[in-house]
Amino acid sequence: MMLNSYLKTADMKAGTRVQLSIMMFLQFFIWGAWYVVMGTYLFKIGFDGLNVGAAFSTVNWGAILSPFVIGIIADRFFPSERVMAVLHIAGGVLLWVVSGILAPGAFFWVLLAYSVLYMPTLALANAISFYQMAHPEKEFPRIRVLGTIGWIVAGLLIGFMGIEATNMPFRIAAAASIVLGIYAFFLPHTPPKDKGKEVSFSDIIGLDALQLMKNRSFAVFILSSLLISIPLAFYYSFTNPFLNEVGMQNAAGKMTLGQASEIIFMLLMPVFFTRLGVKKMILIGMLAWVLRYLLFAYGNNGELVGMFYLGIILHGVCYDFFFVTGQIYVDNTAPKAIQASAQGFITLITYGVGMLIGSWASGWVVDQYTLSGGGHLWRSIWLAPAFLALGISILFVLFFKEPKALPY
Repeated sequence: MMLNSYLKTADMKAGTRVQLSIMMFLQFFIWGAWYVVMGTYLFKIGFDGLNVGAAFSTVNWGAILSPFVIGIIADRFFPSERVMAVLHIAGGVLLWVVSGILAPGAFFWVLLAYSVLYMPTLALANAISFYQMAHPEKEFPRIRVLGTIGWIVAGLLIGFMGIEATNMPFRIAAAASIVLGIYAFFLPHTPPKDKGKEVSFSDIIGLDALQLMKNRSFAVFILSSLLISIPLAFYYSFTNPFLNEVGMQNAAGKMTLGQASEIIFMLLMPVFFTRLGVKKMILIGMLAWVLRYLLFAYGNNGELVGMFYLGIILHGVCYDFFFVTGQIYVDNTAPKAIQASAQGFITLITYGVGMLIGSWASGWVVDQYTLSGGGHLWRSIWLAPAFLALGISILFVLFFKEPKALPY
């Protein structure tokens, strides 16, 4: 009897793992399908750089508004899986509508409405996963990696189909969103964690973490994170249009090499932590962005095409060494009582405010180097974020001190 009970429990855990893995795969397949190639499509239908930057900024607005959706609705009133289901179904409908819009103003507002629905589902997917886990630190990476694989599959599919400059990626993502929305109703039950509890504005956006700004190094880290997110936005908004314009075939598929390297460097991070420490890790992450943009600026699609590939593959260093190391640093710096607020605060600063500024700034820079007959002066465009990232790296190395208690 006890053996049967144990086997049943083991089977349930395996089943839950499969459920959560499928959820993560679809969650990031949706985002990866349209986000990477949107710039190429928008240039094709006549948008200028500012219009493209504005379109990408909708995701950043979604990141800023996301805590309110989570804090006011999901955490207090309804189970996470049901909120996720409704958001994805409604989002799928909006994304399908977006695919048929050709006017920049209408495109921005409808995509903004979609982003406000989609971005909270990232936190909901994590919340649903964590609630089912006895040992998140061991179990979550094996689930989360399916999200990166979903993003890779989306890029390979779009590239293989040769539809980067069409509205089909939006429609594929819309269909996947509705599928995930229906699927979410059958995910494991995840009740609201703050039911009946009063939640303040400062709780929702993580303002409790402001007390950590008294620590000079933490303040330098926050300022550097805000500033480095500005040049980061250039990559997310304009790499795919750039690679397509210079003649690279299947650019979306080849850009998935960046996600593949992200997985590899994620697995190697414990080794780097031991050898380098927090300051060097973050600095290397920042300098990797400088190198990436220089490779894009001086490479070409002929004999120097390897520079483009290296710039793409550097994504693992760019993302893991900066973002993941930064999250670990925040977790180890913040007192346990405000760790969640601190993580929310750094997310707001980077994906929200920093990349919002970057999305608009990158669009403005691209417009300054757009040729009257079509095309762009890409070398000049890429040198702008390269020099900006270099300046921020110098600021960081001069004023940030290595924490005494290292997270390893």
